[in-house]
Parts: sequence; structure tokens; C-alpha cells
Amino acid sequence: MHEGRSGRARLLAALAVTALVFVIEATASVFANSLALLAESFHVLIDVVGLAIAVGAVWLAARPPTERRTFGLLRLEILATVLNTVLLLLVASVVLVEGLRRFSEPVVVSSRLVLVVASIGLIANVISVFLLRGAHRSLVVRAAYLDVVTDVIGSAAVVISALATIVFDRLLADTLAAFLVVALIVPRAWALLREALDVLLEATPRGVDLETVRRHVADCAGVRDVHDLHVWTVGSGFPSLSAHVLVEPGADCHAIRQELATMLQGRFDLGHSTLQVEHAPTRSRKPGLPLVRR
Repeated sequence: MHEGRSGRARLLAALAVTALVFVIEATASVFANSLALLAESFHVLIDVVGLAIAVGAVWLAARPPTERRTFGLLRLEILATVLNTVLLLLVASVVLVEGLRRFSEPVVVSSRLVLVVASIGLIANVISVFLLRGAHRSLVVRAAYLDVVTDVIGSAAVVISALATIVFDRLLADTLAAFLVVALIVPRAWALLREALDVLLEATPRGVDLETVRRHVADCAGVRDVHDLHVWTVGSGFPSLSAHVLVEPGADCHAIRQELATMLQGRFDLGHSTLQVEHAPTRSRKPGLPLVRR
């Protein structure tokens, strides 16, 4: 309970810091005419949205299940992650289009203002990283954490671009920094989006080999057949398994069920398993029923 409250407190603190950075950077980008600072401010805005969603999702996910929602609101964080990553990709597209336009029509940037504001953003982002470090077990919080981590690199790139413009008078440095921010956004956003969609589509979790799970269940003493095997993820940190297991006539169904549950928890970290265990018929199996032999 204390760890949960501590995590929420750190999320709220990071949200406040990030929101302040967005206001400062967005305002300064208009006066400085800086695409890099604008891109970074939008990236920070997505962090604000992501952190706000994370705070809400963590709070709602902790609410107890009801008769109508027997798994509670665990999927809410997955939906929040999809929203966050889609917004990230949208912002990246806008920045990319504007950056390509500026290659043909370079603009003058108030680099000294950009340098000051980007430095403030860099310091604030580092603070947010330390606030969120160790508090990103759930997918939605991890999405927000990764956003802030990439913001550190993005802010550093904006600082370097401002210095390059001031010292070497490189007008395109600001645009190149904006492209770097886009390059940081897209791969991470895409990876998180794929992971979230896998959860929504109830795909087998990454790192779980279904055939290996099937083989270990079939190798359990007394098991004759296993089918209708499914492994999916309800929410972050909540993998689930269901299967129909046929055992030898006269075998102890309850004991085998307990043994299988212990094996699945210890070997595959599948702590939530629903196993239908029953005796196989003494006669030959029915046609079409898949058989896995030990």
C-alpha cells in the first residue's frame, strides 16, 4: 500500500514538472520561431497526457473488481497506452512535414532563447526521470517513463542545436534537432503500440512459447491429453492461461491440477491459470481430438 501511494505521489510530481516545462517550451517556441523547441514541447505535451492518463489508470486499475467488471479496470491502462502512442506518432508526422518544408525555406531562429528554455527543459526532464525511476512496472507508466527518457535526449539535442546556431551560424541545426526528436519518438511509440495491441487482441505474451507450455503440461505425470490451450494478458503483469486437460482414468484430478498450477507459476510465471481437469475415457479418444503424448 505504501509503495502504491509512493508511486502515485512520484507520478503526480513528475506530471506537475512536465506540465510546467510544456507551458514554458511551447510559449518560447513561438517567440523563438524554433521548430526543434516546438517539436520538443509537443513531445512534452504528450508526456503530460501520458502521465495524466497514467495517474488515472493506476488509480482506476487499483479499484476492486465488480460483478459487471470481474477483472476490474485493468484494460484501461492498455487503452490509455494506445491513445498516448497514437498521439506521439501524429505529432512526429507534423514535425517531419514542417521540417522538410524548412529545408527548402530556412528560417531565422532566436537561438539564445531556445538555449535557455531547452536547458530548463533538460534539467526538468532529468528530475522527472529520477521521480519515475522504479515506478514503471505497468505498461502505461512505462510508456510515460520512456517518453520522459527520450525527452532528456531531445532536450539535449535542442541545446546542442542552439549552440551550433549561435557559434557556427547553422540555420538548419534547429531543423535537424527536430528530426532527431522525431527519430526518438517513432521507434518507442511503435513498440509500445504493438505491445498494447497484442494485449487488446489477447495474443500470446512475448517471451511465452505456447508449444513449450503445452509440452510441459503434457509431460506432467498422469496427463494423457491437453487441448484448448490459451495464454493471454489481461493487463500489465497479469498473464493468464486456460486449458482442458485429460488425465488417466483413476488419477487424482485435484492433485494434478495443483501440480500443474505450481509448475506454470514457477516455470512460466503464469500465476493465473484456469484448468479444466477430468478423466479421459477408457476407450479410444474421439476422432479429431488432438493428442499430445509424453
